[in-house]
Amino acid sequence: MRVGELARRTGTTVRALRYYESAGLVVPRRLSNGYREYDPIAERLVAQIRELMALGLTVEETRPFVESIAGGSDDTDVCAAAVATYRSTITNLQERIGKLTAQREALDARLDAAATQVVPGSPAEGADPAALVGVRLPSLSFYGTDGRPVDLGALGAGRSVIFVYPLTGRPGVDLPNGLLEIHGARGSTEQAAWFRDHHAELRAAGAARVYGLSAQSTGYQRELVHRLRLPYPLIPDPRLTLADALRLPTRAAGDMTLYERLTLIIANGAVEHVFHPIPDPASHPLHVMRWLTKRRQAPGSVAA
Repeated sequence: MRVGELARRTGTTVRALRYYESAGLVVPRRLSNGYREYDPIAERLVAQIRELMALGLTVEETRPFVESIAGGSDDTDVCAAAVATYRSTITNLQERIGKLTAQREALDARLDAAATQVVPGSPAEGADPAALVGVRLPSLSFYGTDGRPVDLGALGAGRSVIFVYPLTGRPGVDLPNGLLEIHGARGSTEQAAWFRDHHAELRAAGAARVYGLSAQSTGYQRELVHRLRLPYPLIPDPRLTLADALRLPTRAAGDMTLYERLTLIIANGAVEHVFHPIPDPASHPLHVMRWLTKRRQAPGSVAA
């Protein structure tokens, strides 16, 4: 077969095939007219190269496997060279993972440090969460812990639950000074876990989507999502952007300014209901689910 046909059958490019040829892995025959002609086995050779490269091997590291196929072997994984290549590739991957993990932890530390630079503040003057009902959310863009952009002004159809919390602790890290002085500040981890355990029930009750939001950095929030295996994203707002836009209540804790705990129900781009204050975070999600169920059963309710 010609190079174009081989590229089509294997889902690769002519340029890649020329590279494999230059490496001596897939070598065509030269016809009298100068054209290259690939034997049928070339299709299997190329497929093997692409499969191994997807596993992290370099083109050169695929050589023992390709040569084994060319030699007529049906099982390319049994030769000593193949086993050695697997071991070497795994070792290299482990080293790369170690370096990437160290880089991520260093970035998380920088993010955590930046989050503490928020100017300390006092309770928002004149802030009345109940007065938010009916207020449309402005277009505020964030990136959730799942890496996806979130525009609070365009959350989509159905009801959205945004539970706003002060902060969660991290194992082995002391909580900020003054945190215990904030009524209802403790319990964020339990609250997040309850939203996790009953996420499906919340969706069934009418929540099209669930978010958690705090002034903590992405690093802290990502650690919590991973540790608790949360099925919903968290939104980092270390600059208190939402607080400024909606005049949400905040409290100072040590050298940080944190959100007071509250939950917003958003429908059609506007605040439909506000839960505040929330004295018992652990049981609060149950109240949200009951409210959603009741509202869903009401005539003219927003469709999920």
